[in-house]
Amino acid sequence: MSALHGLVTRAMRGLDPEDAHTLAIRALEAGLGPRGAADDPILTTEVAGLSLPNPVGLAPGFDKNAQVFGPMLNAGFGFVECGTVTPKPQAGNPRPRLFRLTEDRAVINRMGFNNEGLEAFAGRLARRRSGVVGANVGANKDSEDRIGDYVTCLRRLWGMASYFTLNISSPNTPGLRALQTRAALEELLGRVAEARDSLPREGLAPMFLKVAPDLEDGEVETIVETVAAHDLAGIIVSNTTVSRPPLKSRFREEAGGLSGAPLMSLSTQMLGRFAEAAQGRLVLIGAGGIASGADAYAKIRAGACAVQLYSALVFEGPGLITRIKRELAARLKADGFASVRDAVGAK
Repeated sequence: MSALHGLVTRAMRGLDPEDAHTLAIRALEAGLGPRGAADDPILTTEVAGLSLPNPVGLAPGFDKNAQVFGPMLNAGFGFVECGTVTPKPQAGNPRPRLFRLTEDRAVINRMGFNNEGLEAFAGRLARRRSGVVGANVGANKDSEDRIGDYVTCLRRLWGMASYFTLNISSPNTPGLRALQTRAALEELLGRVAEARDSLPREGLAPMFLKVAPDLEDGEVETIVETVAAHDLAGIIVSNTTVSRPPLKSRFREEAGGLSGAPLMSLSTQMLGRFAEAAQGRLVLIGAGGIASGADAYAKIRAGACAVQLYSALVFEGPGLITRIKRELAARLKADGFASVRDAVGAK
């Protein structure tokens, strides 16, 4: 079956990237996804009170509308993050808006939070029965109260999601990254925390802030202190980058966020900066550029308790999940670690 999935992955690379993604979602909904093997026990871990069979998660963007979190858990991910969802449905930016940079093992996207809206998302997420499934929430492009959009999503999805991620770092919604500045972040996290504290305790779930890799000096420390002050569980480092390292593809000048292999070094360096600033006070999740067990291990050694990936699946297909977990387990054992947690931040 893995050979078949590999063949399908190669065939889909001949399609328009967005059409290929739509086809993949439909195939998964039809039950045509792979099934992962049992995880090595060394990979079992706990993140912000959530028990994970392994620390390798699916980043948001793949399952925008909470359609296939079950099949992706079955494929071997330790957790799945759905979204980004906004209160109102929105079409996103005009196509083309998704580009494969095959020579660079990278992707550029300027999707613009295209999604079916909160009600459709909530209806599907309510059917979750097992597994760790997070909700990545954002603001509508035309919203008059963007911070209010995050509160709306939190209230509607309360008790349905295993955890929440506040996405303030997408480069494809104009002005969104301004929420990372001190005053705006204080207001956002203050209003979100107020809403959280007013909701029933039985629905309480960890909350994370997702940040950009393009932060200036001093911003890391400000974000850490603000997140800690409002009792969020942690930070996801990082979203896509607007920077452009040397690239070979003809799509290299396209506007949007760059993900994939070229993001690995930048995002891992930023992760290390957050780990140094946090000093163990916050849970960190590492994302950006992961395509191997060695990449996942590097994020963990830099301070991540768990990792997320998406772009590498475009080039490697679903068999990548099993390979990363196998390689990660081997690295942990080779270096004498008894668990993932033992390796977090180990120099």
